[in-house]
Amino acid sequence: MKKNILIGAGVLVLIFIIWVVYGLFFATPASPPATASYSQGGLEISIDYSQPSKKGRLIFGEEPAGALQPYGKYWRLGANAATEITFNQDVTFGGKPVDAGTYRMYAVPGADAFEVRLNSETGVFFGVAEPDYALDVVTVQAPVQKIDSVVETFTIDIRSSDNGAIVVFSWDDVLFTVPVTLQ
Repeated sequence: MKKNILIGAGVLVLIFIIWVVYGLFFATPASPPATASYSQGGLEISIDYSQPSKKGRLIFGEEPAGALQPYGKYWRLGANAATEITFNQDVTFGGKPVDAGTYRMYAVPGADAFEVRLNSETGVFFGVAEPDYALDVVTVQAPVQKIDSVVETFTIDIRSSDNGAIVVFSWDDVLFTVPVTLQ
């Protein structure tokens, strides 16, 4: 009797291990990882994030309406692990000084603007957990621009500008930007 129970428990553990290994290494993630990179004029920026898709859902809006990312609530700027941004030099992010290094980047959506924040807490795998807000380094307001076409997959892009770069966030019918320049 004990032998049968141990064999059954062993089979269940083995099935669980196989399921975890398959999920981590072989299954196509619903929100695949992505990297946005920029290197020009001595400024290097790298952003690691995951790309969720719209899939017919209401993305930004009021919580009672069922929005995936309700106004006024923490959003990790992607999916899966926390989004991280790295600067090779001291920069201004949205006009505010930031030291070179890696930061957790997240946002608080709003109807007219998104608060984009950098936080010194990095290496967070389970990004759904809210950050320690006391570790926020900078907060900038990024006005919302409505776009005509729907962006199915959340995208972060880094484009050149006259003074440095512009980080462009787009998803659904919303686009917002944050300028980055060398100090």
